[in-house]
Amino acid sequence: MNGKVEAQLASLGIELPEAPNPVANYVPHLIAGNLLFVSGQISKAGDGTITKGRLGADLGVAEGQAAARVCALNILSQAKAALGSLDRIEKLVKITGFVNATPEFTDHPQVVNGASDLLVEVLGDAGRHTRAAVGVSSLPVGCAVEVDAIFLIGN
Repeated sequence: MNGKVEAQLASLGIELPEAPNPVANYVPHLIAGNLLFVSGQISKAGDGTITKGRLGADLGVAEGQAAARVCALNILSQAKAALGSLDRIEKLVKITGFVNATPEFTDHPQVVNGASDLLVEVLGDAGRHTRAAVGVSSLPVGCAVEVDAIFLIGN
């Protein structure tokens, strides 16, 4: 099912990857009432490559932003798998971005902008959201960034 959000993706030259399968004992997405919760998505691209490393040591802000963008694409893939059409998204309520970083690194918000910017680019005003951007000492498989999301869904 193609709609206006899918058309926006195409106009931006973006092809969504397949929704990644869970790697542990959790579900990738869950609908509760009119909310869609998308589990944390790591910086694993559609071709299987993973952006790994720590911001402030191995990676710079631009590389972190690119990794966060990949997380956002995976979030949209999970949302499409859950809803059938991204046009059912009424509003992106919140994202939480986790940045694998050194203790001295303080540009977490700029890194997570990679996800925020993409989501607003694709969803327009419905993509404007609340968020948290936090630094952590490690992430699964050594990835650079992980992002989760909560959406308000319509019909």
